[in-house]
Amino acid sequence: MKHLPLFCVLLLACPMLTHAGIKSEPVEYKVGDITFEAQFFYDDADSTPRRAILVFPEWWGLNDYAKKRAEQLAQSGYVALAVDVYGKGVLAKTREEAAKFATALKNDRPALRARANAALAALLARKEVNPKKVGAIGYCFGGTAALELARSGAEISGLVSFHGGLSSPTPDDAKNIKAKLLICHGADDPNVPMTEVNAFLDEMKKAKVNYQMNFYGGAVHTFTNPAAGDDPSKGSAYNEQADKRSWLEMKEFFAEVFR
Repeated sequence: MKHLPLFCVLLLACPMLTHAGIKSEPVEYKVGDITFEAQFFYDDADSTPRRAILVFPEWWGLNDYAKKRAEQLAQSGYVALAVDVYGKGVLAKTREEAAKFATALKNDRPALRARANAALAALLARKEVNPKKVGAIGYCFGGTAALELARSGAEISGLVSFHGGLSSPTPDDAKNIKAKLLICHGADDPNVPMTEVNAFLDEMKKAKVNYQMNFYGGAVHTFTNPAAGDDPSKGSAYNEQADKRSWLEMKEFFAEVFR
């Protein structure tokens, strides 16, 4: 089925204080008949249009972890939109449910791209955003979503994937990528093995994409999230060193991209 994005941004009026100087408010938009509700983070002490980042969440949906990362970006001088990819109020409660939601969109890349582009349109509609300095980051399944946004030809300057899925059913679409890419990957990630990594590298090279890929020794899937636990043998585990290094590298990357 072909999914055509219908962008309708409804900016809700009651901001919610989150941290000294940082505020958050919901942002609604639509794709077809589905309503989505993202969360926008900004420093209200700064009235100038500034650098903006989309934050695509893990396969659970728009939970507190994605919102925390968006708030961290706002504290660093960006504005950030924590993206809803499943629909307003839809959050996976179990791993099985998360896998079902994520797999449905991975198997329908046009739908995933439509939802990612709708989030981008919602972000660009904000007066706080400098439209020439927009980027995206994504975690796990969110990395897949961010890459699909880039493969769709979206006008973004930079993209960072943290332990994200890299596969594409249409690798030739890499020719549409306009953004510079930073891929942060656990060297021992069993969920995104080297066969998938190598196919991604071939995709990038053939399309002459400006990319960088960083590997973190000993890190597995979900290495940035403390909620993943501390047992790498399970395939997903937090790695404090990889988490801190990748976040610093992301900040350096965006400082260069937006210079």
